[in-house]
Amino acid sequence: MKTRRPRLARLATHLLLGLLAAAPAGAASAVQTVVQDPYLELRTGPGRGFPVTQVVDRGAAVSLLRRRTDWIKVRGADGTEGWAHRTQLERTLTPEGEAPALAGPAPEARTEHRWETTLATGDFDGASVVSGSVGYLPAPNLLLRADVSHLLGNYSNGWLGTVGIAHVFMPQWRVSPFVGLGGGVLRIEPKATLVQAEDRTDTTAYAGIGLRGYLTNRFLLQAEYRQYVVFTSRDDNEEIDAWTLGFAYFF
Repeated sequence: MKTRRPRLARLATHLLLGLLAAAPAGAASAVQTVVQDPYLELRTGPGRGFPVTQVVDRGAAVSLLRRRTDWIKVRGADGTEGWAHRTQLERTLTPEGEAPALAGPAPEARTEHRWETTLATGDFDGASVVSGSVGYLPAPNLLLRADVSHLLGNYSNGWLGTVGIAHVFMPQWRVSPFVGLGGGVLRIEPKATLVQAEDRTDTTAYAGIGLRGYLTNRFLLQAEYRQYVVFTSRDDNEEIDAWTLGFAYFF
């Protein structure tokens, strides 16, 4: 294929400008609830692996500060803070005697998780692709990711491994656009029916754009388009279009 570097360069420039343009939004005000169970357990972190260090007695009020998946950080009237599971908080009541609204991923939950894993399928220049990835979020709108993809074509199969960085423009929204840049290694293995075909291993770079939306407390639906440039040993580099659709689980 012919080299089309200017097109990728323009896309990369726009993505880099987008990375510098957005900023995370502020936090929402705290919700007040009253404990109805004999006591409310407070842990030092958002998970059952963290120890219980405080309890809040029945009838005491707590403020719901922020959420991470199924765990919510609360503060008691005396200033005590800790993490409580949503199942206990669902049995609390607001000062008006109503159940607190805890359904669905709150904006705070969308910006608090740090790790996620994704399984997706799609198309890579006419070949079917199945990919898996692991991502880490050092900040709510910044995603570091590593992907491994298996390519299944009519005349050849292959593997693609990439690492990259993505910017999520509005992580507190239920649906948010994102852009990304990265690079990696592409391995192509022609099928035995091809005469004098040789395996190829080339480096590659990509620029991408996509959408991600929350389905439940822990699951995202993610669609992504990427444009790859494969740096071959021949005179012309190759440009490849790819898209994927998949599910992400965050924790």
